Amino acid sequence: MSQTPDSVVRTYIQQHRAAFLDDLAEWLRIPSVSAQPDHAPDVRRSADWLAAKLKETGFPTAEVWQTPGAPAVFAEWPCEDPHAPTVLVYGHHDVQPAAREDGWDSEPFEPVVRGNRLYARGAADDKGQVFFHTLGVRAHLAATGRSTPAVHLKLIVEGEEESGSPHFRALVEQHAERLAADAVIVSDTGMWSEDTPTVCTGMRGLAECEIRLYGPDQDIHSGSFGGAVPNPATAAARLVAALHDEHARVAIPGFYDGVVELTDRERELLAELPFDEQQWLRTAKSYAAEGEAGYTTLERIWARPTAEVNGIGGGYQGPGSKTIVPSSALVKLSFRLVAGQDPGQVEKAVRAWSEQQVPPGIRCDITFSGATRPCLTPLDHPALRSVTRAMGRAFEKPVRFTREGGSGPAADLQDVLDAPVLFLGISVPSDGWHAPNEKVELDLLLKGVETAAYLWGDLAENWRHAP
Repeated sequence: MSQTPDSVVRTYIQQHRAAFLDDLAEWLRIPSVSAQPDHAPDVRRSADWLAAKLKETGFPTAEVWQTPGAPAVFAEWPCEDPHAPTVLVYGHHDVQPAAREDGWDSEPFEPVVRGNRLYARGAADDKGQVFFHTLGVRAHLAATGRSTPAVHLKLIVEGEEESGSPHFRALVEQHAERLAADAVIVSDTGMWSEDTPTVCTGMRGLAECEIRLYGPDQDIHSGSFGGAVPNPATAAARLVAALHDEHARVAIPGFYDGVVELTDRERELLAELPFDEQQWLRTAKSYAAEGEAGYTTLERIWARPTAEVNGIGGGYQGPGSKTIVPSSALVKLSFRLVAGQDPGQVEKAVRAWSEQQVPPGIRCDITFSGATRPCLTPLDHPALRSVTRAMGRAFEKPVRFTREGGSGPAADLQDVLDAPVLFLGISVPSDGWHAPNEKVELDLLLKGVETAAYLWGDLAENWRHAP
């Protein structure tokens, strides 16, 4: 009896499992910590290693791209069909700092397999999830008998994600023509749980600012002047108090302009997730859930815009008392943005609102840092359907949908390349990203390989017939 395509994929993965894991362990031994200058040579070595391995995998093109910071890796494997869709896979090869004394049970850059888990810095975030695409594309070729992938396959693997991707957008803009794609697959995310495979459909954007309030030219005596001159610390407190209304909605006029509301179907799908709010609160080290009225906790952190006070201060902070009217105060704010919001418009709204809150005699200086746009892929997008089908085949379970409350460089790819962003990740919350004893579940890692093996054919078959 001849094998089915799925059984060919699974057999191929099992036959090459040991070599795949040996290669991954070799890569994980390179301490590519982008945040620490002493490791700059290691980040370069990591990029060189990956480029060489991608060529060994079969990519005709694999290049190390320099940036003013750490290098990125670009690879390309064209399809023999010129009309096939083009897919760009994103990930990163840099990792967070790690040392044995941080609480690791073993050396963080000496991979160890214990049971069905591989422990090492970068095992899940993000080397493991980048590397599963190498075996995935080979399993795809083995199952289909093809000599090239069913799609024009490209990879961009940056080296500064753990340092905030300071040069990534410029890199994408510089190489926009070579990175051009019909869809972007981000493999730097996770699933809900081992038992609940999920596909992320979007991430929130981010805007941050610091507001400095100035009053007297120096600290002055509160007995001689207090109550008769404006106090910048009081102005800061009032500004923060005015940030939300009694329903925990952001009270800045124009803040919600353009927000893409959740559909009834999206709310139903989020409600189907096995969410334990009390367990979530324990993870957050908090004691109560609160937020914008009319929305669940998951809806608030995934699909609603927010404004948070990250810091507030002014005046005397030492022991005892110092009876002054301080000369200055500051407030640090961050805004998580959702689809439909433009960071530039949000900045204008925040500036106008802040100036209205400041009383006469107080000078207000607002500084915004770089912003990140939100990204969202509609549930009916054909590329998202392909990702969902491929994951469903691999896991042999229904696939549900999530979003991410955080922000990342995926939005730069969407913005510059004008392509939908899809998320394919197999990491689970217990993998401990950025924490001691980071690990990846080997069964899930191989499910990621299998998903990638199915995905390219599904995209090629269904993209052409997409409306």
